[in-house]
Amino acid sequence: MKIKAKKGIVFLFAALIQFGLLLSGGLLQAAEGNNYNVLLITIDTIRPDRLSCYSTEYLKTPNIDALADRGVLFEKAFAHNSITLPSHANILLGTTPLYHGVHDNSKFRVQEKFLTMAEYLKSQDYSTAAFIGAFALDSRFGLNQGFDVYDESYPAHSSVVFVPPERKAEDVVKSALDWLEEQNYKWFSWIHLWDPHTLYQPPEPFATQFKDDPYSGEVAYVDSELKKIFDFLENENLLGTTLIILTGDHGESLGEHGELSHTYFAYNSTIWVPLIISGPGIEASRKNENVCHIDIFPTLCDVLDIDPPPSLQGVSLLPLMEGKKLDKRSIYFESLGPYYNQGWAPQWGFLEGNEKFIDTPIPEFYNLDNDFGELNNTVNNIDVAVYLKRLNEIKKELSASQTPQDPQKMDRETQEKMRSLGYIVSPTSNVKTSYGPEDDLKTLLPFQQKLDQAIILGDEGKMEEGIQLLNEIIAVRKDFAQAYLYLYNLLIAQEQKEKVIEILERGLSNNPENYHIISTYGIYLVREGQFDKGLDILQRAMAILDFDPEVWHYMGFAYSRKGEDQKALEYYDKSISLDDSDPMVYYNLGSLYLSLFMKSKKRIEHDKAMESFKNAISIDQQFVLAYRGLGIGYRIMGQPVYAISVWEQALQLSPDDEFFLSNIADTNLAIGNNAQAIKYYERLLSLKINTMTPEDRSKIESLLRELKKD
Repeated sequence: MKIKAKKGIVFLFAALIQFGLLLSGGLLQAAEGNNYNVLLITIDTIRPDRLSCYSTEYLKTPNIDALADRGVLFEKAFAHNSITLPSHANILLGTTPLYHGVHDNSKFRVQEKFLTMAEYLKSQDYSTAAFIGAFALDSRFGLNQGFDVYDESYPAHSSVVFVPPERKAEDVVKSALDWLEEQNYKWFSWIHLWDPHTLYQPPEPFATQFKDDPYSGEVAYVDSELKKIFDFLENENLLGTTLIILTGDHGESLGEHGELSHTYFAYNSTIWVPLIISGPGIEASRKNENVCHIDIFPTLCDVLDIDPPPSLQGVSLLPLMEGKKLDKRSIYFESLGPYYNQGWAPQWGFLEGNEKFIDTPIPEFYNLDNDFGELNNTVNNIDVAVYLKRLNEIKKELSASQTPQDPQKMDRETQEKMRSLGYIVSPTSNVKTSYGPEDDLKTLLPFQQKLDQAIILGDEGKMEEGIQLLNEIIAVRKDFAQAYLYLYNLLIAQEQKEKVIEILERGLSNNPENYHIISTYGIYLVREGQFDKGLDILQRAMAILDFDPEVWHYMGFAYSRKGEDQKALEYYDKSISLDDSDPMVYYNLGSLYLSLFMKSKKRIEHDKAMESFKNAISIDQQFVLAYRGLGIGYRIMGQPVYAISVWEQALQLSPDDEFFLSNIADTNLAIGNNAQAIKYYERLLSLKINTMTPEDRSKIESLLRELKKD
């Protein structure tokens, strides 16, 4: 890699290591391993056929194509899951979900006992950094282990129901480049780009160019942003010393097999992924053998010439890249989201050569040589018992005596980031000991399709149509928790409070141990001022899953409103220990401390209030409520000038806010600054003249007349 000079000083030691030399006993000796940089790029929800190095049918991706032209393209690479968190765990741990226990988004996390790629490379003296595009890979889920920098600077909240907050590829790439420019020695950088995930909303000019195919527009946009990374490496002369691995976490159905997106089935539309490896000494070629995500970690070790950790379950692809053959083996896959979230039948399977077997109540078997799209189920041509036996052997081999994670009992260290945004998927109590054809995902697909259609209608603003579809679902499938939850969101948007209570009661009655329904209902009750009932419901939620900071927050809020101040403080503190990035918790904590100060006059409580308000503002400088509290804190301590200054800052964010206008005017009047008082009273009168009561209007007009006499 390039050796940078800072302030005219050449880093000689780094230069010696660059050339594989170390001083030892006065002699130069070769360092072990290859000191290559490592760049891992994962593109979320990417179909290989949308990259023109795989297929030219849809669009051109010249920058990813250029990477493929100088590296090895694997034509048949497979994910083990069709969902984001488990797939990235598979890549970064080099093990399957049967080993590390992460089977679904949100409710699982990578336990600290497992070794990540970042931890291992850090032990080899690498600087490590990750740049994350969306909430699904938030550090709370454990993949931050081993990273010096884990940049997850996506928005705190999403504006779209059931869509996690994300940041655009251009922002992720910029953060990554800023970090890379500061590196002087070998580094490992993971760049995660979320954009092809739903909703498909590419920026211009791609939105116009792909107006009839916005998914491909998102892919074209990502390709254009990756050019910045590749150009940087080329301009800095780093291509020759950087191992680049590009893959996807899973694909996207786009209607194939009746699935609109992913997470439901495990067909090739969602588990076939691109994989391109380029770097020093790697000759360009295309490989047609089956490979998989867990092969990436051992391949990286082989290319770097370092011993692989013993935990890895994949195989190095370097021999294949060098023209040799891989031994015949099986590749395991699963789709367990519907199992964990709705109690529907689990889906496991394996690929071996050209055969693919899927274990469901209605089993499936495909010959991928002539049916890669899995349109012709030939299960009647095989002895299913033989394939079930082989699948059970594979599962046993890969489980390696690990104790499975229980999503309902999982606990968290108090310092890990937690941010509950309605994206925590629900643990379910509906898991059965056996499943029949009625539980098969193919049988239940119409309900899932109807839910997807209702979500689309809601996003398009067609609320009544969406509500009708959701009511149709729960009339037939009373245990379909997601239908209740999305119906709740549509009813909230329409401010139908009575119907909200009714649907949450029905949802709870029919799904008595579903975490998401319980927690949603409890939080709603607290927001509506039903504190006792809300606390009872939230206690039930906490008995199922105790690491959700939002539940701790709202329990604290309820106790505060009930006058149980010490309990409220305990719950607020716990919420912050789980997630220190929610400004609302700090605001409510500050308000409680300010209330306590007004009773006790203890300065320490005032100081804690002010610290809490400042923390809220440091997290979100546009969070106007915190400016209110901070200004009040200054005002009651006899610091009116500071109060005015804070409120004027807030007024820049919310120019029509009556609280700030009236309090700035009143405070200026109190300190004798009549000119400023007049200015703000007139502004208040002008903005609110049509909404003020006649009494308030008369009072301000009279006050202005008196002030203008002086």
